[in-house]
Amino acid sequence: MKIIIAGAGEVGFHLAKLLSYESQEITLIDNQKDSLAYAGENLDIKTIKGDATSIATLKDGRIEDSELFIAVTSSETTNITACVLAKQLGAKRTIARISNTEFIDNKEELGFSTFGIDELISPESLAASEIELLLNQYGFNDTYEFEDGKLTMLGLRLSRTATFIGKTVKEAAELYSELHFIPIAIQRYGTQYTIIPRGDTIFKEGDKVVFITSKGGDEELFELSGKVKVGIKDVMILGGSQIGYKTAKDLCKSKFNVKLVENRQNVAEDLADELPNALIICGDGRNVDILDEENISQMDAFISVTGNSETNIMSCLLAKSKGVKKTIALVENMDYYQLSQSIGIDTLINKKLLAANTIFRYIRKGEVVAMTKLTNMNAELLEFVVKPNSKITNRKIKDLDFPRSAIFGGVIRNGEGLIPLGEFVIEAGDRVVVCCLPRSIAEVEKFFA
Repeated sequence: MKIIIAGAGEVGFHLAKLLSYESQEITLIDNQKDSLAYAGENLDIKTIKGDATSIATLKDGRIEDSELFIAVTSSETTNITACVLAKQLGAKRTIARISNTEFIDNKEELGFSTFGIDELISPESLAASEIELLLNQYGFNDTYEFEDGKLTMLGLRLSRTATFIGKTVKEAAELYSELHFIPIAIQRYGTQYTIIPRGDTIFKEGDKVVFITSKGGDEELFELSGKVKVGIKDVMILGGSQIGYKTAKDLCKSKFNVKLVENRQNVAEDLADELPNALIICGDGRNVDILDEENISQMDAFISVTGNSETNIMSCLLAKSKGVKKTIALVENMDYYQLSQSIGIDTLINKKLLAANTIFRYIRKGEVVAMTKLTNMNAELLEFVVKPNSKITNRKIKDLDFPRSAIFGGVIRNGEGLIPLGEFVIEAGDRVVVCCLPRSIAEVEKFFA
C-alpha cells in the first residue's frame, strides 16, 4: 500500500514508524528539514521537503498513486486543505487531524466526505474520551473498550495483597469456576520487558498485568487483586485547554462533580459561561495554598491537562501526596510517556500517541477493526472480524499453530463477550481480540486473512 503522510511531528513520525514495520511504501512530507532528516535516518521511508498544500509537492510524492493520504501537521487548516487537494489529485482515501472537536460532533451534517475528507481525527477529543473511560474504570490504570464494553482491557499493578501472587496463570484461573478474565500481557517490576503469559507463567508482586475481561470480570479482578472498590465522584481538572474543556463537559454530563482550575482570567470567565455545571476557579494550579483551599485532599481524582508536561506531572505528584486516589497527567513528550507509574502517577496519556494509534487501525491489512498499543508495553491489541474462509475458522484454539508471542484475549459472538480457552472453536463472524508483540503482527494477520 502506498501511503503519504503530511507532517513529520510526533504523530507523523510515530505513524511512519508503525507503518515501516509493515513493509508499506511510506512517503513523509514536511517543510522542516531537521524533522525529515531524523525520520529519514531512523526509518525506511521516502521523505520530501515541501508544503503539504502545494500541488507540486503532492505530485512529487505521486499522490495520484496513493491509496491513503494522512495529514497530521500541527495546523488544522493545513490538514483540511491538504486532504481536499489530495483527494482531487487522485488519493483514494484521506484522513485529517483536527483540533476543533465540533467538526467531529457535526461530521455528518457538515458533509466532510463530499469535499474529500474521509475521516477526521481529533487528539483532544480522543484524550478526553480516554480520561472519562479511565475514571469509569477507576480501579485500573489502563482501559480500552471493544464493542461498547462487551470486552474491556484493564491494566493494574499487583500489590502484595493480590490473591494470585506466586500462583501461575492456570492456578489463578481455577479460583473461579466460570472465567471472566484472562491476562494478555505482563511487565515485570523494574523492567521494560513485555511477557505474553502462558499457563505456567507466575504472577509476581509489582507486576503490571493487562487483562481482557468480559461482563463481571472487573469485579473478579477487584476481589483477586486486593483492591478496595471506591467510587469516583469529585474530580479536579487543572488546565482550561481544549482537552480540559472537553473533559469537564463530558464529565458533567456523566454526573461527576467537577472543579476546573485555570490561571488565565479571560479563559476562566469563558469556561464559567460554557460550563454552568462545573465550578471554575481562576488561579495558579501550581500553588499549593490554592489547591488546599479548594479541598484537593477531598477529591477522588485529579487530572492535569495544561500545555506543560512538567507542570502536569508535578501537580499530579502533589495531588497524590494529598491522598487523591486517581491521578492522570497529559504529557506531550513521548519520552515521559515511558515513565508511567515508576514516578508515582496512575496514568500518563499522550494525545499524539492516541491519535497515531487510532489512525493506524484504518491502515491495517485484513479485517482489523480496532487497535491500541498497551501503555508502556511493547505489545499491540488487535480486533479482527473472522471471515468464512479464514485459516482460523471452525478450528479449536489449541489446534492452531499460533505464535508464542501472541495470545487470544477474547471473542465477541452474537453481542456477548467471551473468554476463549484451548477448546474454544472460532466461528465466522466472530470478533476476536488478540494481543501480540509487534514482530508477530504480520504472522497473526495471516490467520485472519
